[in-house]
Amino acid sequence: MSRDVRVRFGERLREVRTGHGISQERLAALAELHRTFVSLIERGERNVTLQTVEKLALALDVEMAELMPVQEQ
Repeated sequence: MSRDVRVRFGERLREVRTGHGISQERLAALAELHRTFVSLIERGERNVTLQTVEKLALALDVEMAELMPVQEQ
């Protein structure tokens, strides 16, 4: 059974964020989200909307698709 997509999305978001050298706090400010919400997303505890994915992608200056995790079999 594959891991929950929320967990995989959170892991991917963390990879991209840290790869850009941005803290959770800075990402939250850039995306106009609360820092604890970003933390919950990265831990796979929140299901994000497309609007939130877009905000995160814009804040990280990446395409939304770059934040999508690899599909597990």
